[in-house]
Amino acid sequence: MAELVYDKTGRLLFTKEMKREYTILIPQMLPIHFGMFRKLLELDGYRIIQLNNSGRAVVDEGLKYVHNDTCYPALLVIGQFMDAIEHLGLDPHKIALLITQTGGGCRASNYIHLLRKALEKAGMGYVPVISVSFGMERNPGFKLTLRLLRRLIFGMMYGDLIMWVSNQVRPYETQPGAADRMVERWSDKLIDGFTQGKGMSRKQMRALFDQIIADFAAIPVREEQKVRVGIVGEIYVKFSALGNNGLERFLLSEGAEPVVPGLTDFMIFKFYNRVADVELYGGSAAKKALCRLGMDYMMSCQRAMIAALERSGRFRAPSDFAQLHRLIHGYLGDGNKMGEGWLLTAEMLELIHSGVPNIVCAQPFGCLPNHIVGKGMIRRLKDDYPDSNIVAIDYDPSATQINQENRIKLMLANAKALARRAREAAEAGEERPREAVV
Repeated sequence: MAELVYDKTGRLLFTKEMKREYTILIPQMLPIHFGMFRKLLELDGYRIIQLNNSGRAVVDEGLKYVHNDTCYPALLVIGQFMDAIEHLGLDPHKIALLITQTGGGCRASNYIHLLRKALEKAGMGYVPVISVSFGMERNPGFKLTLRLLRRLIFGMMYGDLIMWVSNQVRPYETQPGAADRMVERWSDKLIDGFTQGKGMSRKQMRALFDQIIADFAAIPVREEQKVRVGIVGEIYVKFSALGNNGLERFLLSEGAEPVVPGLTDFMIFKFYNRVADVELYGGSAAKKALCRLGMDYMMSCQRAMIAALERSGRFRAPSDFAQLHRLIHGYLGDGNKMGEGWLLTAEMLELIHSGVPNIVCAQPFGCLPNHIVGKGMIRRLKDDYPDSNIVAIDYDPSATQINQENRIKLMLANAKALARRAREAAEAGEERPREAVV
């Protein structure tokens, strides 16, 4: 058994010996993306299990160890870990837990400490917790090398593209499940390619973008237009079906087309914040240059994806990060960066500008940063864009799904009524009503 090693602060380290012997559990947020991340980590020599346990049992497990006033995503992630340890039948002396750590003024900075506290409370303080961060915590057995980071960026780009095109096909497919089957096919194909060293160059990535788009474009669809609904908010609740009670699935069942901005903008945003910190407050020029390099690399990959979508003539393309930054001018400054910061408002603006004024802003109850840049900006957006139709939905352990869905149904009813009025006005040759929603 691997020897337990602690640093000078008393933190249990994940050692090189543990890398050879331990299995690392990672939580779920984005199934397509995280499936590829799992494989890329395995190719780097780690043993990985991707957790998919969900349901009320995860919430209840989280409530055993995390106060219900604490950040809801923290409660869910910790609950998923603790539920998995209890039910997967793994030797707890041979597992480690991996979790992201962003830093800053968000409660997410405390996830890792809350998780360690939960393990201590459960009598499993010997389970190492690995921080995925840039320099906040170091572990001898886990390193984000440039090679691994580059591969993870590629996996993120493939995940964003598959999510983006599948969401534009799924509501209209003539054969139910066709989009989901194509998602599975391409996820497996990309993962198999990673094993063989394929898909890991810029040239191969651009070629694969075109192939992915062509395959999704070939899926037969109905010629109709459903009400489009954007999903923004705190990153975990925005993306995770566990965190938002299957929001995308619910929108589909209500006859809407979900529009979900990808993960890439958020990751570029995190790098940009480091650049902005130096510009606003001073600091290391070397750090600024390094973060600028990483940001520019991701932005160039994003532009390649957008170009592929535009070439297709079939799918709408998202705006790039630079456009999002331009849209936010006059609303919020670069210093508004806690939680999702100005990016959350920028995503709402981008959706409105691209013909998606119907928006669900999903946020954990009590998430102060997101209540400010999400819910707090809705009045201003409504003043500037009277046809915007935004509903803020809070998620926490005590919130009932039926109440959340009823509020979304009211938003959808308004969206469909306004869309119908717009069509009637267009058929009558009248000018489109200013408040009409398409």
